[in-house]
Amino acid sequence: MQRQKLLINGERLKNEHERFANFGRTENNGVTRLSLSEEDRLARDFFQSCCEELGLRVKVDDMGCMYATLEGVENKPPILIGSHLDSVKKGGRFDGVLGVLAGLEVVRTLVENNIKPRVPVTIVNFTNEEGARFEPSMMASGVLSNKFDKNVMVKKKDADGITFEEALQSIGYEGEASNRLKEGTAFLELHIEQGPILEKEALSIGIVECVVGMACYDIEITGESDHAGTTPMNMRKDALFAANNLINEIRRVLGALDEELVYTIGRVNVYPSIHTVIPNKVVFSLEARHKNPEIVKTFKDFVESLPNLGLNEGCEVKTTKLWERDTVWFDAEIVNQLEKSAQTLGYSNKRMVSGAGHDAQFIASLVPSAMLFVPSFNGKSHCEEELTTWEECEKGVNVLLDTVLALLS
Repeated sequence: MQRQKLLINGERLKNEHERFANFGRTENNGVTRLSLSEEDRLARDFFQSCCEELGLRVKVDDMGCMYATLEGVENKPPILIGSHLDSVKKGGRFDGVLGVLAGLEVVRTLVENNIKPRVPVTIVNFTNEEGARFEPSMMASGVLSNKFDKNVMVKKKDADGITFEEALQSIGYEGEASNRLKEGTAFLELHIEQGPILEKEALSIGIVECVVGMACYDIEITGESDHAGTTPMNMRKDALFAANNLINEIRRVLGALDEELVYTIGRVNVYPSIHTVIPNKVVFSLEARHKNPEIVKTFKDFVESLPNLGLNEGCEVKTTKLWERDTVWFDAEIVNQLEKSAQTLGYSNKRMVSGAGHDAQFIASLVPSAMLFVPSFNGKSHCEEELTTWEECEKGVNVLLDTVLALLS
């Protein structure tokens, strides 16, 4: 088909977005729409009705993922556009849902311009990306890509003891395994950045080259509890003092390793946590993320050397790797096309990486994939203050539309 220059209807995108925000809207204009909740069911029902009004064929797989397809001239693998409709508790209005509505707006623009695509175009809503109700995150895309075992995942329970399988059945969205995503011409995911870089650099579009690799550890320091008032300082085995020594060394070494390395100590537990007792155990988490596997390996080697650094105050230090993931590089041709589309439309842009996980990183093992970011106000996400301007949302969807038209030409 001949390439057409089209733009989406930004006002329609805004209005649709606000309608979806009503499913779980919080007092402070955020959203609580936990996976497989009543709010999620309502959003799914509305999404399905929007798709059926456009004449799309909607299917649901055994993990509850929804696929709404605009048929193509040729019966070939579809161009897929999507993300997720679920949110964290008291999350924002844009995380996830923008990627689904981007697909809906792209298809609406094709339909209203009487464009019959060469290959099908499918909008996807992946189930339980957030993992806020049922852990882990990206559960359904993980099952589809064989990263997770379905039999294990469907038995995961929420805080009330309800299993994923029970919740899926209760909202009426347990479909057939035969409907699963298996192949595609391309998968495109538009997402808010969830970070401050685009806004700080006054850029409209982030062309995401990869989701960075990471490793996460627990560091456990075991000392001895004694009376805080009667034990001389030189006779103590204070686990918290040892933890302090290690944390200072971690900052010194990792801070000098690479400027793009990000590392976090997000959880610290001190035992017995009594002000008159010398701590006998401290456990803290340490994770780091970087696109270069050699940098991640250097981080892992350093963490595993912590017990031997002589900073343990007479305590025992043990490191346990909790999980890790490799860097996932997106399809170079699609990444190049996204960049070309942004440039063609005159939108300021840069290539960047994603430190956060997204469904696209799993789907990339099934389908050539790529992602776009639009700015997040003050870098805020997973909170009610989450905000991306409607103008920036519109620009992101326009880049998707131009890329889809290029892939169809």
